[in-house]
Amino acid sequence: MALPFFDVGARKRRDQMLAVDIGGRVTKAVLLQRRGESFSLSNYAILDSPIFEKSIPVDLLSEHLKAVNQAVNGKCKYLTVTVGVNDALLRHVELPPMPVEDMRMVLKNNSRVYLQQELTGYVFDCEIPYQKQPAPAAGAGKSAAGQQKQKVLIGGAKKQLIDDIVLASRNAGLVPTHILPGVMGPVNAFEKALPEVFQKESLALVDIGFKSSSISVLQEGELILNRVVAVGGDRLTSGLAEGMNISYAEAEGIKVGMPHEVQAMLESLLMPLGRELRASIDFFEHQQDRTLSHVYVSGGSSRSEFVVEVLRRELMVECTTWNPTAFLKLALSSEQTAELEHIAPQLTVAIGAALSAL
Repeated sequence: MALPFFDVGARKRRDQMLAVDIGGRVTKAVLLQRRGESFSLSNYAILDSPIFEKSIPVDLLSEHLKAVNQAVNGKCKYLTVTVGVNDALLRHVELPPMPVEDMRMVLKNNSRVYLQQELTGYVFDCEIPYQKQPAPAAGAGKSAAGQQKQKVLIGGAKKQLIDDIVLASRNAGLVPTHILPGVMGPVNAFEKALPEVFQKESLALVDIGFKSSSISVLQEGELILNRVVAVGGDRLTSGLAEGMNISYAEAEGIKVGMPHEVQAMLESLLMPLGRELRASIDFFEHQQDRTLSHVYVSGGSSRSEFVVEVLRRELMVECTTWNPTAFLKLALSSEQTAELEHIAPQLTVAIGAALSAL
């Protein structure tokens, strides 16, 4: 699924793509190469993100993108950047059949009608997801068919943010081809990593970010529900640091490597996240009259088996981590290859973003 917010030429597919996911604490970047029907991971990097209060100034973002490009050896000029879960909206709406360009204009001029809020200064992109169409009712007339609407997946973000990313990318010597809602990253990566599960099951993808987490509920390959929860890995780590009177870095190490030492405290910190995620699952199961079979967890905090186990108990659904690099051929140094298993969950959003442009 690709929702790039802006059109570059005919949205030409590239053979190589640098994807950058700028998080609240660290930036994750991957360099992906298309090789026939398969994909290769040529390089990756994790860097400290710029420190900023509201939005990253263009000059600071430009310098950061230059540093990211250098970290992956500057082999690719084509760039995909993700927009954080709190800076992009993602909705399903029903629209009459029309070209995507017309849909974008309709939403720009009538956001209150279709999105129930006035979104002045936003840009939109649309995708018509694959849906199994029911057989037409016997005797259905042409007039009814002419009035039929279709479900459309809508992505939106402030135009100023998009313009800043484009300008910063170009100032860094890169060619921005896609700007993608970060929440789509796990969906794209999961489709490639576990295609049969993606197509056949009802499942949820939970990505635990720094400040926020997202849950995407999929039913047989169709994105049914998406929600952002304002609880992320930072709250867990900060809570441990404060409760134990230790440094943030020490708390992060305990959270991932020795959670049994702080079991009760970590469970209490995870409860709000579990409750919010469970509410989303309950809503899906009530609306669709279908039980969710599995929750797949990604993001930095998912590296802790204890975190995943606590979520399993809170959600009352089987929870496991998954490897977003499982389908990729690796063209990495021996050092990066050895490290990849540990840090792969952090690369999920960047990998999915790169796939949307390849």
